[in-house]
Amino acid sequence: MGRAITQRELRNQSGDIMRALDRGESFTVTRNGVPVGELSPTRPRQVVDRDTVLAAFAGAPPVDHARLREDLDRLSEQDPAPRV
Repeated sequence: MGRAITQRELRNQSGDIMRALDRGESFTVTRNGVPVGELSPTRPRQVVDRDTVLAAFAGAPPVDHARLREDLDRLSEQDPAPRV
């Protein structure tokens, strides 16, 4: 991970830290010298075009929608009773 910063630095220098994140820098946030979290830039989303997706699934077996529904119903808890 990147440079260690204190909780106080994060609070007082948030603008500088955000700009550093924009530049690709990462941080470990500490409280009383103990690491409590990490800040890192998000990765840009990758978009896969429609034709690539269709080609990837071209050889996949067809979906049996009735069986899928049964599996989902069996695996999910759908008790309408309120939780106490």
